[in-house]
Amino acid sequence: MSLQGFLGLYMQNFSVIILAAGLGTRMKSSLPKVMHELSGKPLVRWVIDAVSPLKPDKIVVVVGYGRKVVEENLSGSNVKFVYQGKQLGTAHAVAQAKEVLKDYNGDIVVINGDVPLIKTDTISNLIKSNKDNGSSVTVLSTEVKDPFGYGRIIRKNGFLEKIIEEKDASLVEKQIKEVNSGIYCFDKNLWKALLKVKLNNVKKEYYITDTIAILKNSNSKASIVCVKNEFEVKGINSRVDLSQMETILQEQKIKSLLNSGVSIINTKNVYVSYDASIGTDTIIYPGTFIDTGVTIGKSCVLKGSNYIIDSKIGDESIISYSYVNGANIGKKVKIGPFAHIRPGSILKENVKIGNFSETKKSLIEKNSKVSHLSYIGDAQIGTNVNIGAGTITCNYDGKHKHQTIIEKNVFVGSNTNIVAPVKIGKGSLIAAGSTITHDVPKEKLAIARARQELKHRIKK
Repeated sequence: MSLQGFLGLYMQNFSVIILAAGLGTRMKSSLPKVMHELSGKPLVRWVIDAVSPLKPDKIVVVVGYGRKVVEENLSGSNVKFVYQGKQLGTAHAVAQAKEVLKDYNGDIVVINGDVPLIKTDTISNLIKSNKDNGSSVTVLSTEVKDPFGYGRIIRKNGFLEKIIEEKDASLVEKQIKEVNSGIYCFDKNLWKALLKVKLNNVKKEYYITDTIAILKNSNSKASIVCVKNEFEVKGINSRVDLSQMETILQEQKIKSLLNSGVSIINTKNVYVSYDASIGTDTIIYPGTFIDTGVTIGKSCVLKGSNYIIDSKIGDESIISYSYVNGANIGKKVKIGPFAHIRPGSILKENVKIGNFSETKKSLIEKNSKVSHLSYIGDAQIGTNVNIGAGTITCNYDGKHKHQTIIEKNVFVGSNTNIVAPVKIGKGSLIAAGSTITHDVPKEKLAIARARQELKHRIKK
C-alpha cells in the first residue's frame, strides 16, 4: 500500500489546534514568538507545514499577542483563527477553539506553534496510536538527558498513568527521563474534560495536562507515543533555543548533502537552507550562504562568499563571490567574481557575467558575455553577444522603465550607453564610447561620439 493510501486509513476525521497566542517573554522581542524565523520560515509555519500533508479537516490557530501579525502572515494558509484575549494557560487556550470545533466528532491534535522540527510521520503515528488503542488521549513523549523542569511521564502496564510536574515529583520520579512534549491527540471527550479543569491557584492558569487525570477518572484510556529525537519536539522559548535549533537544522542538512554526493569544503563555514536542492558533485567552498528557494544542479562550483536566494542554477555552473537573487541560470554559466544578479535575470547556457557586473529583469541568451563593470537591466540580449566593459543600459527615464533589445552576434564596445527604448540589429558593431539613442539596423557600425580633436598645448 502506498504511503498516501496508508495515511488515508488513519487520517480521516481529525483536526489540529495550534497554540500560538503567547508573547514569548524570553525572546526579548516585540514580535510574537511564533513569528520568529527558523531558516527563513516563521516557527508556526513549520508546524502548519508538518500537519498539512495529513489533510486535517480543520487547522485552528489560537492567536493572542500580536494576532494581526500572525494572521497576516498566515493568510491564505487555509487555517481558522480564534482569539485568546488573556493567556490563562494551555487548557484555556485550547478551550477557545471550541467555537470552531463544538460539533466536531473526530480526533483533535493539540500542538504548540513553537516546535518547528516536528515530523509529519510523528503526528501520523500519534493519531494512529490514539485510534488503535481506543484512547481518549495519547501524549507524545521523549527522553531527555536532563529532565529538570519537565513534566515526567508515569507509566503503568505500558499506558499513561499520569504526568507529574517537577514540583510535585518524588525523588524517585525525578529520576525519570521520559517527559511530556506538550503535544497530544484527544478524542471528542476533550471538551467535557476541559469543563472540569480547575484554576491552578499558584500560577492562576488552567493546565491541559489536568485533562489526563480527568479522562482516566471517567474510565477512559490514556496512551503514550515516545519519539526518539528530543529535538523534534523541543519548543523554542528564547533566542538561544532558536540559535541552537538553527545549528541542528544545519547539521541535518549538511549531513544529508554530503551523503547525497555534494562536497562541502568546510561544513562549519557555510549556510544551506533546509529546502535547498543541490546536485551531485557540486562543490561548495567556505563562505557561501544558500538561502531559501534555491535549486542547484550537478557539478557546480560555488567559490567564496556567495549569497544565493530564490534561484535556479544549472549543471556545471560556477559562481564566485557574488549575490544572486531571483534568477534562472542555465548550464555552464560563469558568474563573478563580485557580480550582482537581480530578480528576473535569465541567463542561458554558457553565459558569462564577470566582475562588478549587474543584471536585472533581463534575458541573456547562450554564449553571450557581460565580462566587466556593466549594468544590463530590462533587456533582451541574443546569442553570441559581447558586452564591453563599462556598458550600461539606460533603462529608466525618471518615471518609467524601458527595454533594450540586442540581437545575436552584436559586439558592443567598452564604455557604451544604450538609452532605452532601443533595438540593436544582429551582427552590428557599436563603437567604444558611444551613446546609442536610436535603433541600429543589422550588420551596421554605429559610432555615436564626438570627433577627437587635437589642439595646441599652451605652455606656461
